Amino acid sequence: MSSSTINSPRDPNTLSNYNNFLTQHTSANFEIDFERRRLRGNVSLKLVSISDSETKDILLDTSHLDVKNVSLKHNVLSNWQLLPRFEPYGSALKISLAKEAEKGQSFEVDIQIQTTDKCTALQWLTPAQTSNKRHPYMFSQCQAIHARSIFPCQDTPDVKSTFDFNIRSPLPVIASGLATGATGIVEDSTSAVDDEAPGTTLYKFRQDIPIPSYLFALASGDIASAPIGPRSVVATGPEELSASKWELEADTERFIQVGESLVYEYAWTTYNVLILPPSFPYGGMENPVFTFATPTIVSGDRQNVDVIAHELAHSWSGNLVSNASWEHFWLNEGWTMYLERRIQAAVHGEPHRDFSAIIGWKALSDSVNEFGNQHEFTKLVIDLKGKDPDDAFSSVPYEKGFHFLYYLEKLLGKEQWDKFIPHYFSKYKGKSLDSYDFKSTLLDFFEKDELARRKLDEVDWDAWFYQPGLPPKPDFDTSLVDVCYALADRWKTLIPKEKSGFQPEAKDIEGWMANQIVVFLERIQDFEQPLSGEAVHIMGQTYGFSKSKNVEVVSRYLAVGLKARSEEVLEPTAELLGRVGRMKFVRPL
Repeated sequence: MSSSTINSPRDPNTLSNYNNFLTQHTSANFEIDFERRRLRGNVSLKLVSISDSETKDILLDTSHLDVKNVSLKHNVLSNWQLLPRFEPYGSALKISLAKEAEKGQSFEVDIQIQTTDKCTALQWLTPAQTSNKRHPYMFSQCQAIHARSIFPCQDTPDVKSTFDFNIRSPLPVIASGLATGATGIVEDSTSAVDDEAPGTTLYKFRQDIPIPSYLFALASGDIASAPIGPRSVVATGPEELSASKWELEADTERFIQVGESLVYEYAWTTYNVLILPPSFPYGGMENPVFTFATPTIVSGDRQNVDVIAHELAHSWSGNLVSNASWEHFWLNEGWTMYLERRIQAAVHGEPHRDFSAIIGWKALSDSVNEFGNQHEFTKLVIDLKGKDPDDAFSSVPYEKGFHFLYYLEKLLGKEQWDKFIPHYFSKYKGKSLDSYDFKSTLLDFFEKDELARRKLDEVDWDAWFYQPGLPPKPDFDTSLVDVCYALADRWKTLIPKEKSGFQPEAKDIEGWMANQIVVFLERIQDFEQPLSGEAVHIMGQTYGFSKSKNVEVVSRYLAVGLKARSEEVLEPTAELLGRVGRMKFVRPL
């Protein structure tokens, strides 16, 4: 019986029938056309049938993609068509075989494609939008369901494939694979779309560890690189290279080694960081081999490199062990926050873990307040049927997920919990799972440990998975935040009608980390009555906030000033919004 039903067993955000066919290998062959802002070329997918004579139709995800032609190698193709668009998921590409596929039967599909101006995964920058204003720039961001706007695929984290990248560009290219070589620049050609387009180089990459489509990544521009460790480089614009190298070289290898001690050996050969232009909307994106990172981490004080600890932690949680659908996104991000904070504790000391968690609790509280404490998206396991996963993006899966794992650690004891961590990441290495897999794996692991089993009987799984709003707040070590709150309380006395002999001095924050300043400023933001404009001016001058290069600090200071209706922060706020695209800073301002 032939069927082209659009369904899937675990992921509601794909139109592909990956319950019938699975992608095993993807070969992406593109030319980057900066002038027309397009990728054009072909993608070759090797698929295997995992059902027996159930369907002759292969369904792939596409969105706003110009599909030129589809062909099959070694098999007979009946026909192909783009089905009507189904929001917000795009248009399924239906490839009809001559007959129903037998279980285990392999197919190689070649698809000629070109991206369009509606592609949601690619950002194109003119030379004027880059720092040295010499060359254009392009980068991708495929999470959550945007890879389908670059190439037809099974665009779900429940499917993983190996990748080949063959990318032709007039400028250096970076991809989420290991570089395997590049041909010399071609000076002339009769065609701009053949294998040797004029003035271009062919860059080749290979990813032998199967990855989901959302980890497909490309960037091309005026990019230079420098080492930041024995197995790491940083890549960025030539003018930013020296500062970026200094910012990252002290901590990157230490972070990797701590991650290895918590889980197991780093699997991706090299860990590298691409510092993108300022328009990049996220702190970082954990693309394998090359983390894509915001330039706001380069602050000249090495105070914001914990973003790298987070993206590095994704090398295990998310990249090797992936959530099966975006409904279980906490399995990616909650685990990553947990590992990041364990790395912080190992490098900086245990109080820093709780300090980071306190900052995270503030972010979680803000997200819950923004959604409403009964909102679906404040649950750990959410319903995304018919919804765009991007609409659910917030700190909830990060911080509520962290708090669930932190709770389990405290419940079982760190020594017992730490035995589970490598077991979990070994069992699901190269695989995807949902929250119910996680639960059964944890219970099975401690089944023969009577004490641990009794403790796990206390876990209210339904409440943790499905109850909206904030989880129970743990007792944090507040040693690093108490001084921040105390100083904020002193500033509260400067509010009109309050009487105080408080005189701010630079030594008030002497020896503070940037994150302590963040906590101090966020505390002031929460004052029911804002500071006066004069007080904001005194703060900026006395503590140096108005001249700081650390965007984490400056953005909070400007928010305090805006709340105070201070005119002197209007121009700096506009300037910051004009040069920084990171949503974390843009949205609040």
